[in-house]
Amino acid sequence: GQKGFTLIELMIVVAIIGILAAVAIPAYQDYVAQAKVNAAYADIAGGKTGYEMAVVNGAASTAAEYLDAAGLPSSTGNCSNIAAATPVAAGGAAAAVLTCTINNPGRVAATAGTDATISLLRDGDGLYTCKTTNVVTDYLPEGCTNS
Repeated sequence: GQKGFTLIELMIVVAIIGILAAVAIPAYQDYVAQAKVNAAYADIAGGKTGYEMAVVNGAASTAAEYLDAAGLPSSTGNCSNIAAATPVAAGGAAAAVLTCTINNPGRVAATAGTDATISLLRDGDGLYTCKTTNVVTDYLPEGCTNS
């Protein structure tokens, strides 16, 4: 007697693998997109302490000085551009002070072909919030909102 698999058995295995791949690939792509946004957030979140110290000590007066005080580079692998802004006056409304333009946003961007950004906003009382622009809602880091 001959031993081996029949053609039907092999076709069933290939069909099962195809079904699993059809489910797994989109889930993996979502995971990668969310990780990209979280990594971009982490790139600017580390500069919050240095930025706040510059505000409290009056050590900076221009956006470039605040970026330098925050200890952030102008770009990273996750952020094609990192920008800083001068803080708002005491009691003022929250404004973006550290902003990352996400590098090659791909499926992260809600509108294809446009920039996706993540920003740390600081109000006049020194409270920080996170806000994104043009980022798919499913990929937002914990505590961030989309504008």
